[in-house]
Amino acid sequence: MTNYQLPIDMTAIGTFLQIAQSLPLNAERIQAMQVAQELTKKSVELGFKIVPQMLWAIGILLITRFAIDLAGRVTRRTLSRTEATLRKFLVQAAEIVILIVGVVAALNQLGIQTTSVVAVVGAAGLAIGLAWQNTLSHFAAGVMLISLRPFEVGDAIEATDVKGVVDSIGIFSTTVVTDDRIKIIVPNNNLFNGTLKNTTAMGTRRVDLKIDIGDRPIRPMMAELLEIAHSHPLVLENPPPTCLVIEITPDTTILSLRPWCASVAYEQVRSQVQEQVKEAMNANKNQAQ
Repeated sequence: MTNYQLPIDMTAIGTFLQIAQSLPLNAERIQAMQVAQELTKKSVELGFKIVPQMLWAIGILLITRFAIDLAGRVTRRTLSRTEATLRKFLVQAAEIVILIVGVVAALNQLGIQTTSVVAVVGAAGLAIGLAWQNTLSHFAAGVMLISLRPFEVGDAIEATDVKGVVDSIGIFSTTVVTDDRIKIIVPNNNLFNGTLKNTTAMGTRRVDLKIDIGDRPIRPMMAELLEIAHSHPLVLENPPPTCLVIEITPDTTILSLRPWCASVAYEQVRSQVQEQVKEAMNANKNQAQ
């Protein structure tokens, strides 16, 4: 009996050992599968939560973009009879406000607390203000230019390094187009704090021409110069052209011919009147010879 039972016991022990050895490995596998299932479940739940939020946020940004374009068109159409300078400024302001509202709404949709964002921005405001002193000064100058209106869109201005026609007045800078069609972007603070000439604000402008008549008789030359000025189609009759003696030396006499014209015709009148004066003086010189 003993020789017969020993193999049976050894077989049972071996089977038991195999089962015992396999138990820890199966437990680890079961635990790993449970962790993987939990992660998968959490990922799916997170995906179902985040993806719609991201889609809504993207949709809000797209709607914001459409709203900006629509607001720009509506504002321009509504303010079509408003002065161009104020109209462009209001269009820019409306677009910026809509952009800010859209971004805030998108952040809210993503679950980001905008109050926290505002707090962070407020805390960083001092540092940003110190770093952007010039930018903020340009913004303040832009507001003052729109409020005080030393010039408007379409006016011809002359500043320290700029001469041209105002194309637009923005929040931070003003665009000026020169006579040779070069666009110049000028920071608003440079125009507001510097010396500025608005050559079209008054509507009319006087053309001052210095003319050296040599030793010719003064009164006949003055009459001839006034006749030339009156004959030009762009010279105004009111106020009338004038001619004055501004300098007399032993060798020559210098007269100042001063016709008036519309501001936009200044360069043309100045050039053409000088040309006619030169031709008349040459004709008189040839006759005298």
